[in-house]
Amino acid sequence: MTKRVAIFGAGPSGLAQLRAFQSAQAKGADIPEVVCFEKQANWGGLWNYTWRTGLDQYGEPVHGSMYRYLWSNGPKEGLEFADYSFEEHFGKQIASYPPRAVLFDYIQGRVTKAGVRDWIRFETVVRWVEKTENGFDVTVCNLPSDRTYTEHFDNVIVATGHFSTPNMPQFEGFDSFKGRILHAHDFRDAMEFSDKNILIVGTSYSAEDIGSQLWKYGAKSITVSHRTAPMGYEWPENWKEVPLLIKVEGDTAHFKDGTQTKVDAIILCTGYKHHFPFLPDSLRLKTPNVLAADDLYKGTTYVHAPSLFYLGMQDQWFTFNMFDAQSWWVRDVIMGQISLPSHAAMLADVAERKKTEAKLEDDYACIWYQGGYTKELIDETDYPDFDIEGACQAFKEWKGHKKKNIMTFRDNSYRSVITKTMAPVHHTPWKDALDDSLDVYLKN
Repeated sequence: MTKRVAIFGAGPSGLAQLRAFQSAQAKGADIPEVVCFEKQANWGGLWNYTWRTGLDQYGEPVHGSMYRYLWSNGPKEGLEFADYSFEEHFGKQIASYPPRAVLFDYIQGRVTKAGVRDWIRFETVVRWVEKTENGFDVTVCNLPSDRTYTEHFDNVIVATGHFSTPNMPQFEGFDSFKGRILHAHDFRDAMEFSDKNILIVGTSYSAEDIGSQLWKYGAKSITVSHRTAPMGYEWPENWKEVPLLIKVEGDTAHFKDGTQTKVDAIILCTGYKHHFPFLPDSLRLKTPNVLAADDLYKGTTYVHAPSLFYLGMQDQWFTFNMFDAQSWWVRDVIMGQISLPSHAAMLADVAERKKTEAKLEDDYACIWYQGGYTKELIDETDYPDFDIEGACQAFKEWKGHKKKNIMTFRDNSYRSVITKTMAPVHHTPWKDALDDSLDVYLKN
């Protein structure tokens, strides 16, 4: 096969795509030449933790939004690789909510076993993509040597994620606030805010999780400001939810209901933008963070240029295994195993998915919707089938545990949908587990 395929990003989505091609090769298929461009010096995407914020050593925007003490905020039983279980990697079953270092080790394990590292050009950033008559001209820069060059590819797969470019709102008084203002993207260490009064703006998962981190590591108080509705959990005594921030005067934050509170720092958990500065308008995905992304047939194929693909651009309940399902499906399109329909049919597919999403009544319906989408893609490829219904049930239990006690939900266990074994209860309750290193975590 003479095709050349470019993958942008070696995070979970890009690594899933590398594994998909390697899986076909291992079964004797003639695969395209695959080149993955990764801006960072190592694989893992967001799971490749860095202390850096702002710009990196080359003057490039820092990709990572990962903070030191992050633990999975959903059960690992909902994201387990169907072809590489946690038990295979660690030699035993582990607890259901791994910290960052543990999940990073697991992600690395599968692609190390697959032997695809040589397919990745590290510290190489994509500068520009130009559509040609028979493919794409991709211009990249090798950062250590500061060398820019262009190569031609038949297909491009964008797997850069959409949790790296922060949405940064402006509020009155920010310019004169004497404390620190930062976005969740630049949050790294909860201990920085020990014994301080913190205002969080937003009710996203990062608001919930960063607030919990702050509580765990000794913040004096946590105030969360919401635009539409509070998260509504039973928070600790030093945690309160208030309506939207209106302005800041000195060290006092004023809210829409007339209340006010003194704060030492403000953390904006206000979401991220789908941002692809290396793509012209004609190729650039423009979508809100939804389950049925705009302009993507089967959630992967850019309808206006169907030799261009995007991975993991949806709002996400399912993650690693959904990225796998997308990657196996995209691989089979590129290799001619799956045929794309007409442009009109692809547009109709996008419209129907958006129409279906609009009818979803609650989070549970969203979970099953995305589970069904994942199964739809798996059924059309040779990706190993697994108990998606069981994964949905694990997510349902997870949400119930959060409603029962938001600060103890990580102390629960679930059954693997791959190996059918039950996860052990972790040796230390989450709130007391201040050392979340790999070695300490795996003492179970």
